[in-house]
Amino acid sequence: MEVLRRALEALVIRPNFWRGKRVLVTGHTGFKGSWLAFLLRYFGASVFGYALRPSTSPSLFRLLRLDELIESQFGDVRDRAGVESAMRAIDPEIVFHLASQPLVRESLSDPVTTFETNVIGLVYVIEAARRLRRNVLMLNVTTDKVYDDCGVDRPHAESDRLGGADPYSSSKACAELVTASYNSSVLAGTDSLRICTARAGNVIGGGDWSADRIVPDIVRAITAGQDVILRYPNATRPWQHVLEPLSGYLTLIEAMCKRGEELDSAWNFGPNPAAHSPTVAELAERLIAAFGAPLRWVAATSVEPEERRSLQIDSARAERMLAWRPRLTMDETVQWTAQWYLAWRKRKDLRAFTLQQIDAYFRGAN
Repeated sequence: MEVLRRALEALVIRPNFWRGKRVLVTGHTGFKGSWLAFLLRYFGASVFGYALRPSTSPSLFRLLRLDELIESQFGDVRDRAGVESAMRAIDPEIVFHLASQPLVRESLSDPVTTFETNVIGLVYVIEAARRLRRNVLMLNVTTDKVYDDCGVDRPHAESDRLGGADPYSSSKACAELVTASYNSSVLAGTDSLRICTARAGNVIGGGDWSADRIVPDIVRAITAGQDVILRYPNATRPWQHVLEPLSGYLTLIEAMCKRGEELDSAWNFGPNPAAHSPTVAELAERLIAAFGAPLRWVAATSVEPEERRSLQIDSARAERMLAWRPRLTMDETVQWTAQWYLAWRKRKDLRAFTLQQIDAYFRGAN
């Protein structure tokens, strides 16, 4: 435990800060939300969830048996009355807003639900939180895809222009504007609610079964004994293990509690900029090798929607002002991801295995 304590201090995360805190995680049944809810419970927080029922089978929410560890309520953030009722009953001190429609291709087929969920749903959560009788800290989780593709040949910094060609990216850029608008007008001069936004890279790790994502696609291909079909094999993305941005989210909330409104803005939490960021094809090859699977990838022959060739984000501000930095190499990210799914295939206790990876992450912080 002493090693773990020193490791947590190196990451600026204080277990005592979280112990007993009332924390609401919207979207807690999703991939990243399940990891976050489990991590918060690990730190001793009283965790509450509000989300749709798990949309995949298997799901990380069920494999971790999160319903035994946290108080979970199933609901839609588009239901204003439901959101307000849940917020009053939970009465959280901290809100992590992750509930969203997170898939680009689905946003193209159903833009209305995407905008309703990612924009109006956010407004309902903010409105419900600011009407509580206690002061609340809130983190609105968006994405690296909020940045406008304006031909910048460098990692995007938080001050770069927002945009988004597809409904998912655009809706998340809108969510950034909604948050900034509340901070500069509705919430200005009050302490009732403070909000930041967090933009992470392309997150991978154990427990993701979403459609149209590289790791679940590879796992499904291995299970079916088929080739892996890649839609954009030459695209480059800021790949990172799920624990990397989550440690950033916790660090940011702790800093908000100790410091003033100068932190109430947007923050990037991406991979190490000095490390090589592999293309989709390169990542697929590394994952396939880590799985030890006798399969190959092939490029999709169908006509796919246009996507950006390269996307990178700059986390220098978080490193400078929060003392946060990514900890895992790309090799470790790939190995940890493959090991989790191999444990799943061997029917291991995935709650225990996930906890082992959390322990290893923080012990390795020094």
